[in-house]
Amino acid sequence: MISTIVPPPIGAALSPSAGRADTTTSVGGCAATGAAVPNALTKIVARKRQEVALAKRTLPMEALQERISELGRPRNFFQAVVAHGNRRSTRIIAEVKRSSPSAGIIRADFDPVAIARQYHRAGAAAISCLTDEADFGGSLEFIHAIRDAIPLPVLRKDFIIDAYQVWEARAFGADAILLIAECLTEAQIVDFQILAVELGMTTLVEVHDLDNLWRVQPHIGFPHRGYSLLGLNNRNLKTMKTDLSHSLRIADMIEDRSIVVAESGIRTSADLLQLRAHDIHIALVGEHLLRQPDPEAALKALLA
Repeated sequence: MISTIVPPPIGAALSPSAGRADTTTSVGGCAATGAAVPNALTKIVARKRQEVALAKRTLPMEALQERISELGRPRNFFQAVVAHGNRRSTRIIAEVKRSSPSAGIIRADFDPVAIARQYHRAGAAAISCLTDEADFGGSLEFIHAIRDAIPLPVLRKDFIIDAYQVWEARAFGADAILLIAECLTEAQIVDFQILAVELGMTTLVEVHDLDNLWRVQPHIGFPHRGYSLLGLNNRNLKTMKTDLSHSLRIADMIEDRSIVVAESGIRTSADLLQLRAHDIHIALVGEHLLRQPDPEAALKALLA
């Protein structure tokens, strides 16, 4: 059973030995689950390895730790999106991204801070910020800029394959990180969750298929339940097609849905009603909002 509690105070030391990742059991940088690994994802992970190696030389771990020591405590992403006792509303994690491999340029007049401000005014519970530059037009620098402009917690959405990126996320101001099960082994997921908790961040562990759900479900909430969310991605990473009913089917396999986040393919209030009917009260929405002339009005309409 997956259960959630309010996060306890964090007293863990920031130890560089935490979050040791076992990268010897992965295939092509993605998890060895027995299923075919999407080719596009394999290419992204291979590129990400090169980017991480460069980042380690450019901004060594010691520099990251120094930055973190100068930061305040992260905002509580988990509490911002988990609606304790409120079964009649949906908490929206509104996404900031310029482009994607499947959609191309999503918003030509892209201003991450202006968009985040609109989301905040419209009632978003938290922000998801793409930081992958090559395929999504993102940047780590967007995180601090957004946090300086609005009081909402910010998720770093990227392809995290190395413990260095977890430290990097916190050093650049992230309050939460995304862990994609298709890219990681179980050992990596556990290690990265431990490290994230030490750094005070929430983890959103994302799955698409049932095989990965069974693989990660025992680890959701480790080492502290109040720091983990389970994402159900409606986008098939092999075909890049989205299907909202995918979340609804998988949700039936999960006992505690208070920490479940539906991702991709959510466009209307009716979609949110469908999700709530299956006890899913958190949704990550990006492309639909960013394609509208007025993202603020679009989010208000979605939440109406």
